[in-house]
Amino acid sequence: MFKFKTPSKKTKEIMSEVALGMHEDVNYEQNALNKIKNLTGHENARITSSGNNSIFIALSSIEGDIIVPDQGGWHGFKQIAKFLGKKIITLKTDLGLINPDYIDYIDFSENSALIYTSFAGYCAEQDTKAISQYCKDKSITTIEDASAGIGDAEQKLGCGKYSDIIIASTGSPKIINVGSGGFITSESDEIFAKTSLPQKLSKTNQIICSGICVELENVNEKLELTVNATKHLKNSIDNTLHADKRGVNVIIPHANAKEISWKLKKSLPTDKSGFITTCPNYNRVKQKAIAIEVKNLAYDCLEKQYLEKIIEEINSLL
Repeated sequence: MFKFKTPSKKTKEIMSEVALGMHEDVNYEQNALNKIKNLTGHENARITSSGNNSIFIALSSIEGDIIVPDQGGWHGFKQIAKFLGKKIITLKTDLGLINPDYIDYIDFSENSALIYTSFAGYCAEQDTKAISQYCKDKSITTIEDASAGIGDAEQKLGCGKYSDIIIASTGSPKIINVGSGGFITSESDEIFAKTSLPQKLSKTNQIICSGICVELENVNEKLELTVNATKHLKNSIDNTLHADKRGVNVIIPHANAKEISWKLKKSLPTDKSGFITTCPNYNRVKQKAIAIEVKNLAYDCLEKQYLEKIIEEINSLL
């Protein structure tokens, strides 16, 4: 039986203690903010009530158009931009991967922003450095949703050196996993000065902040473990999408994706929510495919015997 990722035992313990009124002398919100700023390299940060609220704050600060990838992003980007009355411009991608040269073929207003995820469809890391360099030349603000990429030891993802604004969810089953909450960071204090109201509407509490503090203690190791497990699967399964890229899930294009996914769910059962999804799906790729959501699994289920079971079952059906 595969286990769905949940907050660690230590995280749940500290959150329970704070909920019971213990540790009242500790400012967990400030501690969490300090850790997040150190992790991203950004001077300013705020804890929010959810990842979507972080997106809301980020997009509220943008005066121009919102550029979104044509696939491999997060549907909340478009939903929130539409709610805010922003003009949405869809950018063609290479199956989710952003090629900055494609920006030359779209029309956008001044003070626009490009919002994208660290990993295209969770499958392949974006070239944040190239995206950053190009967008700076075009005066486009870059907003990186680093929910799945925060803690990158290579300092390419969730890195303030490249992304103007970094947002993240700390809900389940993200890398920082406390079941709720999120954050937003930027080097620019103007972004926060312009969004005081949505920030007030997105306040969180010391319980969530205490959990974030604990989860941040080993976020680098958790991301690396997930990326390495995904790499092993990609190396052992034929025809995976973006096989040479780091990612936290495996996407396998297939004409019979729905049928194969159904069989895999039967042979690879989980204790709660599943880790096998089906495409087409804007959040992954817009073609028929099976997605193995490695990021959803408990870390002890990323050990070799579990990975070999996944490989065996998938290869038997392809």
